[in-house]
Amino acid sequence: NRKSTSSELISPAIYNVTIGLCLFWGVFVNWLLVVNIAPESLWAINPWGFFIGYFASCFFGVYLFNSSEKPLISFVGYNFVVVPFGLIVNMVVSRYDEALVIEAIRITAGVTLVMMILGSMYPKFFQKISGALTVALLAVLVVELFQIFVLGIHHDWIDWAVAVIFCGYIGYDWGRANQIPKTLDNAVDSAAALYMDIINLFLRILRILGRK
Repeated sequence: NRKSTSSELISPAIYNVTIGLCLFWGVFVNWLLVVNIAPESLWAINPWGFFIGYFASCFFGVYLFNSSEKPLISFVGYNFVVVPFGLIVNMVVSRYDEALVIEAIRITAGVTLVMMILGSMYPKFFQKISGALTVALLAVLVVELFQIFVLGIHHDWIDWAVAVIFCGYIGYDWGRANQIPKTLDNAVDSAAALYMDIINLFLRILRILGRK
């Protein structure tokens, strides 16, 4: 819905570089958390307390960068998302071999690049399917939670479905990033959306590779 803005516009080059730097910052913070925090200490935290804190931090961060037009505040909100995501990444990657994690990173980077190119080429298509992506994601997550907590099972197709959905989100969010006014704040907000897409895609790809 960001068709106009009162903020100062920046050049396309600075806009894209800002998105890239913000994405790099998010991945760098995740790397720092993985290297410096023992995953055993995270597993020892009360699960309910951990996930309440996780969702509270993420939703607060999303609220900040969505509601603010100031780049600094949006960046603070972005970090409220990056840190809890990084803790989850830490807990997950500790269960897999390092070579497998590196392979998942490579695949995620390749898929992300392809989806960004498609998002630039066909922004209207991804805009049309954005509603379907949201419905599909919610439906799949409900099914997944029901299977895990009620049936005690997890079907492999769910990881594939979520991975495909987040591929669509990367195309949508990148296409959207190029359609809205090019401001510093919009660059930070777009990077935050793309970061969440990419990390979710990475975690699903890692699970898929791990089963092989």
